[in-house]
Amino acid sequence: MSSTRDTGLTETGSTAWLRRYHPGGTGSARLVCFPHAGGSASFFHPVSARFSPDADVIALQYPGRQDRRREPCLDDIATLADRITAELLPIRHRPTVLFGHSMGAVLAFEVAWRLERMAGFESCAVIASGRRAPSARRAESVHRLDDEGIIQELRQLNGTDAAVLGDDEILRMALPAIRGDYRAIETYECDTDRRLRCPITVLTGDTDPKTTLHEAQSWSLHTEGEFRLRSFPGGHFFLTQHQAEINLIIADELERLGAAG
Repeated sequence: MSSTRDTGLTETGSTAWLRRYHPGGTGSARLVCFPHAGGSASFFHPVSARFSPDADVIALQYPGRQDRRREPCLDDIATLADRITAELLPIRHRPTVLFGHSMGAVLAFEVAWRLERMAGFESCAVIASGRRAPSARRAESVHRLDDEGIIQELRQLNGTDAAVLGDDEILRMALPAIRGDYRAIETYECDTDRRLRCPITVLTGDTDPKTTLHEAQSWSLHTEGEFRLRSFPGGHFFLTQHQAEINLIIADELERLGAAG
């Protein structure tokens, strides 16, 4: 494993999994962004524009969507986390902020948990947005609904471009990935004794139907480090309305890790 860490593999540019939208890497820290269920790496293009080149900004592109739409979806969180960890390990290690929204928050947590157990990995921090704690279970089965039921769910959450919801052809191409992602997150289970050593910052919307304030607070059970919780006005995709404030939170975490590194 140590022989691959200094090779510079994927240190610049993009791979199928790891997307860099802007030149980056002059700073000491890295920001890795994990999309929501049905989402794609391009969701974080504005974040990349904001923090590059001061940080190395990477957005994850899961299989089954956009230019990877012909690849089979991975509908299991553990499998996704294993694959993402394997993609990140060959890159030269830097202090890393893992920022995920909704399903991406759980993936950020699981990847951080794996990375912390890899010898020699530097410090990290997790920013978990729009998701209840990993051990906070609900009985959900959106992935079992018919296509119209899933579309209605997307409309209620208001997280999918209206143009996509109105275009049958694009929607038909997107639905298998959306269904697979919902299956992954709705069948995910985590015990309260799974904890990170690194700090966790949790961001939540005060009217998010998917996460109560108590469920967001329960993230504190999953870290031995510092825990912070910020609530914003808005629903499940509150972050699109408060991007400037959230960028300040990301910047603070990058600065903390950069100074520590």
